[in-house]
Amino acid sequence: METLIGLIGLAIVVVVYLRQWLLKKDIPQQQTTSYRGELYQVGEACIARRTNTEARTTVVVVHGFVENFMYFTEHYDDPAIELIKLTCADYHVPVSQPTYTTANWARTPDYRAGTIAYDAAILNLALEHLVTTRQVRVHGHSRGGAVALEAARQRPDLFESVEVILEAPVLPQGKPYAQVPAIARWLFPFFLVAWQQQPISDRNRAVWGSLENPRKRELIWGFPFNGRHCSTLVTNIKDMNRWMAETGTDSYRCVQRGAIVVPARDRVLDPRAMLSSARQAENLQIIEVEECSHFVILDQPEAIPPLQHG
Repeated sequence: METLIGLIGLAIVVVVYLRQWLLKKDIPQQQTTSYRGELYQVGEACIARRTNTEARTTVVVVHGFVENFMYFTEHYDDPAIELIKLTCADYHVPVSQPTYTTANWARTPDYRAGTIAYDAAILNLALEHLVTTRQVRVHGHSRGGAVALEAARQRPDLFESVEVILEAPVLPQGKPYAQVPAIARWLFPFFLVAWQQQPISDRNRAVWGSLENPRKRELIWGFPFNGRHCSTLVTNIKDMNRWMAETGTDSYRCVQRGAIVVPARDRVLDPRAMLSSARQAENLQIIEVEECSHFVILDQPEAIPPLQHG
C-alpha cells in the first residue's frame, strides 16, 4: 500500500511539473504572410496598419481566442480601406520577417497581459493615434468582440462616432456553448498538445461547421499554434469567463451604432445567451444568421453589414 501511495504521489508530481513546463514552453509559429505596412510593438501586443493617402474609411479588427488577424484579411482587402489589425498580447504576429516602427505613444497598458482589458487598451491606442479617416469601423470576432466593448468602456469618447461590428462575440452575461469543468481547464496544456497533433479531427469537427472553404481550413489548422505560450491561452480562458460573468449589459451604452452578428449554429459560444445579451444593446442592430457556424466572416461573409465608404 505504501508503495502504491508513493507511486501515485510521484505521478502527481510529474504531472504538475510537466504542466508547468507546457505552460511556459514556446509554441512554434505555423502561419505567416508577407505584409506591406507599418508594425508597432506595444507592450506584449502588436498593431499593424495598412494605409494610403486615398483611404476614405478605417477598419480596426480584433481577432478571437487562438486566432490571428489573417481571419479578416480577405474580407477587408479593398485598398481604399485603411486597415488596422491588432495582434493580442503574447500571440504570434503572422508576418514573415517583421520590421517594427517605433512610436512615443506605444506605452504598455496597466493591465495583466492576456486579459480583455489589456488588449482593449491597445485597441484604444490604435484608435487614438493611428486612425487617419473620419469614418471608422471596429470589428471584433469572438473574444475580439469583448475587447471592442471593453475598449468602449475604457474610453467612450473614442467610440462616439465609431461603428462597432461584434461577430459571434463574447458578450456581457454570455456563456460558452458547453460548460467546461475546472479540472478540464487545468488540463488545458495537455489538451493543447493533443490539438496541435490534429487541429481538425472527429473530436472537434462539429465546432468548425462547414469546411468546404480551403482558407477556413487553413486558418483552423493554425489555431493551436497562434499563441506564443500556453500560459497566455489559459489566462485568456479564465479572463473571458470572468468578464462574461461580471460585466453588466450597461456597457452597451458606450457604443453608439453598429451590429451584433449572432450565428444560429455557433458551437463555441451559446447563441441563446448571446441573443439575450444582445437584446440589451439599444444602439446596435441584431443580425441572426441561420445555418452558420461561429466563423461568420468565413461561412457567410454577406451577413456582415457592408462598409459604407465616406
